[in-house]
Amino acid sequence: MSGQAGDHAERGSGTVLAAGLALVIIMAMALMLLLAQSAVMASRAAAAADLGALAGADALRGLTSGDPCAVAAEVAAQHDAVLTSCAEGEGQTMEVSTILNARNMLGAASGHARAGPPP
Repeated sequence: MSGQAGDHAERGSGTVLAAGLALVIIMAMALMLLLAQSAVMASRAAAAADLGALAGADALRGLTSGDPCAVAAEVAAQHDAVLTSCAEGEGQTMEVSTILNARNMLGAASGHARAGPPP
């Protein structure tokens, strides 16, 4: 009977350990989802900047009509992004920076691109 008294002291400890392990796993999964969402948003911001720079470079070269920065801003807006900077570079190139309208817990994603005629 003296062996049974020691068993009662640790009764339920497995439940507490399992709950703690489940909490750690849930937190790790939440962190992974947050980082994955940030990577997707960064990719979207970069794609908006790329497409805006390409459209602006086409307008700069006269392949399409319109002001190059206005065209780049319009293309960025179609991809849920805002043009933060636009500059005409050397040799008919365009440099564009964008920021996504959507935000997550880590902030807004931004992108930067340069486009121009082939060398």
